[in-house]
Amino acid sequence: MATPAPCAGTARRLHRADRPADDEASKRRRFLAVTGAVSLASFGATGFWCAAMPAMAGVPMPGGWVLTMPWIRLCGEGWAAAGTGFVAMWLVMMVAMMLPSLAPVLWRCRHAVGAASKARRGALMLMVATGYFTVWLAIGAVIFALGTALAETALRKSTIATLVPLAGAVVVLAGALTQFSAAKARHLACWRRLPGLGQKAETRPLAAFRDGLRIGCHCVGGSAGLTAILLVCGVMDLAAMTVLTAAITAERLAPGGEEVARATGAGAVGVGLVLTVQAVAALA
Repeated sequence: MATPAPCAGTARRLHRADRPADDEASKRRRFLAVTGAVSLASFGATGFWCAAMPAMAGVPMPGGWVLTMPWIRLCGEGWAAAGTGFVAMWLVMMVAMMLPSLAPVLWRCRHAVGAASKARRGALMLMVATGYFTVWLAIGAVIFALGTALAETALRKSTIATLVPLAGAVVVLAGALTQFSAAKARHLACWRRLPGLGQKAETRPLAAFRDGLRIGCHCVGGSAGLTAILLVCGVMDLAAMTVLTAAITAERLAPGGEEVARATGAGAVGVGLVLTVQAVAALA
């Protein structure tokens, strides 16, 4: 016997019941599209920044390497101006590299605040993002201080300068090995559960900012090895940025994230071995 078709009233009720899920999926797609556009714009800004830097290849150093522009102060440039410029560039880079994998976490943060209004949800999500990138801003300041101190030392002492390529190779190998560690596996498992704010998230701006700080610290710990590899390969190297952005995003969002991390680690081990051979050959 044929099943009777639902009446018009029933069909309308079913359509209305399906609409919230459709609206939510549409909102998520728009949100991911916006964050993707911001990430691409940040990549473009980084590329423009690279092109706008003075037309200098850098300073050739003992040991066969080149001290590049981010670690060199221009004539008459003070430390404050140099540091501000580097940290600003670093922040734009981090938005480009980290936002693709952060976006799903921010979306889950939006839902974790419960029945807050649309505007309040958006504001709290923005506070989480602000806290997250504040952590990376602080990391950029530390990197600038350490990098410029090393550059100044290498410029004064040739014996230190000759060891920099070998030290860089060791850093790449160490960063590669972190991709195989149990700590890395725990980080990836935790990332998929973030924000982890409990059954009911805090709805105060300061609490949301603290949650962003916590997520940022977790991210720094999980991506420290790949970040170190980026610094060795070139902090303004767009090719290295692109590869590492793809690796970080894939290992955090892909179903087989741990396998992606190990594959990235294997590739980085190869790079580290090549750099080691080159550094030893330069010392011979």
